[in-house]
Amino acid sequence: MSEAAELDVTASPEPQIPVRDEEERLNPDFIAAVEAAIEADDRIELKDLAGDLHEADTGDLLETLDADERAAFIRLLGDEFDYTALTETDEAVRLQVLEDLPNEVIAEGLGDLDSDDAVYILEDLDEDDQAAILEELPYADRAQLKKALDYPEESAGRRMQSEFIAVAPFWTVGQTIDYMREARDLPDSFYEIYVVDPAFKLLGSVHLDKILRTKRAEKVTSIMEETRQAVLATEDQEEVARRFERYNLVSSAVVDENDRLVGVLTVDDIVDVIQEEAEEDLRALAGVGDEEISDSVVTIARSRLAWLVVNLGTAILASIVIALFEDTIEAMVALAVLMPIVASMGGNAGTQTMTVAVRGIATQELSARNMMRVLNREVLVSVVNGVALAVLIGVTAWLWFSSPGLGVVIAGAIVINMLFAGLSGLLIPIVLDRFNVDPAIASSVFVTTVTDVVGFFAFLGIAAIWFGLPL
Repeated sequence: MSEAAELDVTASPEPQIPVRDEEERLNPDFIAAVEAAIEADDRIELKDLAGDLHEADTGDLLETLDADERAAFIRLLGDEFDYTALTETDEAVRLQVLEDLPNEVIAEGLGDLDSDDAVYILEDLDEDDQAAILEELPYADRAQLKKALDYPEESAGRRMQSEFIAVAPFWTVGQTIDYMREARDLPDSFYEIYVVDPAFKLLGSVHLDKILRTKRAEKVTSIMEETRQAVLATEDQEEVARRFERYNLVSSAVVDENDRLVGVLTVDDIVDVIQEEAEEDLRALAGVGDEEISDSVVTIARSRLAWLVVNLGTAILASIVIALFEDTIEAMVALAVLMPIVASMGGNAGTQTMTVAVRGIATQELSARNMMRVLNREVLVSVVNGVALAVLIGVTAWLWFSSPGLGVVIAGAIVINMLFAGLSGLLIPIVLDRFNVDPAIASSVFVTTVTDVVGFFAFLGIAAIWFGLPL
């Protein structure tokens, strides 16, 4: 091998450590290398490792790092840190990072973001912290962000992007194209151009493909479409997400109460909303509130304790029912062995129906119009499944305890409890929704209470009557 070749081999760069492994998780070797660079205060090495990361990867990396490493990570990256990454982290991580950074550094980072991302980062901060950071921004950016933060939480106004392209109705296609080529403050990405009158009231929109296919002399009004799916800035983000899904929208104009154009929502924002709402409903069904994986022990314990106390109350109620049949259980010990089966089967069946009902309410598929049809279906399903399970457990109890009567008793209790489980699993979420109580949060407690109480009462009551046992 020649000396030149040897030099080439020696000078070849070391292979880059892959960011993610085969299972798309952050590579442990990559994380270790980043932590080593932070510990060594090696700005060059850290920029080589993480300077070009996608914001989603940077967000995952921030969540993986220890709390005391995150601020150092951002400081070492400097201008190469993309603050959009903070929109990809848990709220607890985001707040901790913002607390550790000076306000002027945060303001400088937010100044490079689209308004929707900047609002997303600011909205969870206290008002005093928001004001302190906003004071560091130029007046135009500050006014824009303040206006968005004035809209209700989880509204379209909080999620919209204030950067958009609006043109006058007398403009031609050529003027519009020239404006887009020459203007410096255009959004990073956009799909439509909006047409507004002098009062900035929305008249319609033009898709970019139509602009490109139309001759320059044509007026934009000739190819404009009326904006039928404009979103009110105060509208709930979940309703907006449902509209995007229903009409297959890519973007939508956002207007104020006077129909003036104030922003635009794009599908990437709506995907985040759909994920947030789904996670919120899932956590609510489990009674864990809005906790994040990175929350502290105290925060998580506090959020869960309230619902555990409620569950304790419902468990005591079920125990009171059992206590009413204390003599019955004492006379036949086999009842104590079989009781949990009745309650468990009813609870599982109720949870299945409740999950379907909560989803139907959330997606507006379950309404007064089809409620009776769904109720009849759930009753029939409960009866069919109840009879099938009753036969299985009845035969099992008969063979287990050599008592055909005990098999009949538990079979009857199963059918009754399955029926009540189906009814309560559907009706309780509907009633809670009518009283403006989130059915995803409260339904499980009430459904479990009904199935436990009815199951114990039906099983022990039928047993007392069938065998002539004391109550």
